[in-house]
Amino acid sequence: MNTALLLSGETGSRIHTDIPKQYICVRGRMVITYALKVLSESSLIDAIEIVAEDRWRQAILVDTENAGIDVKKILGFAHPGPNRQNSVMNGLREIICSKQGRKDAAGDGDTVLIHDAARPFLRQELIGSCYEALGIHDGVMPVLPMKDTVYLSRDGIRADGLLERSHVYAGQAPELFVLKKYYSANMALLPDRIMDINGSAEPAVIAGMDIVMIKGDERNFKITTDEDLCRFQEYMKAENVI
Repeated sequence: MNTALLLSGETGSRIHTDIPKQYICVRGRMVITYALKVLSESSLIDAIEIVAEDRWRQAILVDTENAGIDVKKILGFAHPGPNRQNSVMNGLREIICSKQGRKDAAGDGDTVLIHDAARPFLRQELIGSCYEALGIHDGVMPVLPMKDTVYLSRDGIRADGLLERSHVYAGQAPELFVLKKYYSANMALLPDRIMDINGSAEPAVIAGMDIVMIKGDERNFKITTDEDLCRFQEYMKAENVI
């Protein structure tokens, strides 16, 4: 079974709005709904687990229905954690628990595809590339090569060294993992080390899982700042998306 885990628990402080960025309406839909629609329409994904606070869940379902998305593909909701990876862990627990006592209890062939609600430009092609690349690997992560010169600074003031640009990549989402192995990798970091995790693939790398990189999508940016939100709004306006 292939389950998507959509992270929508961030509150974000770099966008000056009264509500979290993923719930801002753009062209009549919340930002989260754009990614949710793509995930729901993928023939490769069987179910979707969403990490979101209680107060936003009904709004998500209403916006989902208004967008013509089949809500029956939504497996359920998980609570956000104190940081991103704890939110991932909460989602993984819900996915695992949903399988307990069932004939399709988590097996070696089960996968989890992790995506951010604040990345609305997810495309079917990237989802397909992730599953196509999985093969004998334990996980897949889309990346983009660094275009700029990259420096290391330990204090944020002085440049301590130059990193080899050809060896540095920017990670994207969605990231795809073999469910059982990835769950175990996260369990091994509890209760304290998981608080230091910054990216979904980091627990897998720490655990020695075989993670293959594939080409990411330049357009698949994450809405983090006011400028990102304006960029997304301009794209939607230009394409006349409703």
